[in-house]
Amino acid sequence: MTYAKDTSVSVERSRAEIETLLARHGATEFASGWSGSVAALGFVIGSRAIRFELPLPDRHDREFTHTPSRGHRRQGYAAEKAWEQACRSRWRALLLVIKAKLEAVEVGISSIEKEFLAWTVLPGGQTVHQQLGSQIQHAIEHNEPPRLLIAGGGA
Repeated sequence: MTYAKDTSVSVERSRAEIETLLARHGATEFASGWSGSVAALGFVIGSRAIRFELPLPDRHDREFTHTPSRGHRRQGYAAEKAWEQACRSRWRALLLVIKAKLEAVEVGISSIEKEFLAWTVLPGGQTVHQQLGSQIQHAIEHNEPPRLLIAGGGA
């Protein structure tokens, strides 16, 4: 089940809704853009720089170039329309994620620091997840603490 799989809301409108939502919750900076197959959305909130990277679908994937029922090749316009629908769905899902995180903070379930930890930008430009994700995965798979968390065990 894909969230908002049939949404008619444009990517631009979803992005604008995210920007408005963030401003209402105290964000002091906002930027968005894309490069290749990734859209990026960054903002500063609660003295933290946050960056979400939204993988965009490959417009050449079979799910867009062919019909789902019989596998017939779609014409260029139809393929583009199917791809745009998938992009709209992903942006709506990103709005939902951000909205849920901010709601959890607003009602006291969580904090900005906890909700946006993986997406927090560290000095040097990487997010916490980019910096530590593989170490955490290794620790889970091998039942051992990540190297950065071992007292005195430098990286």
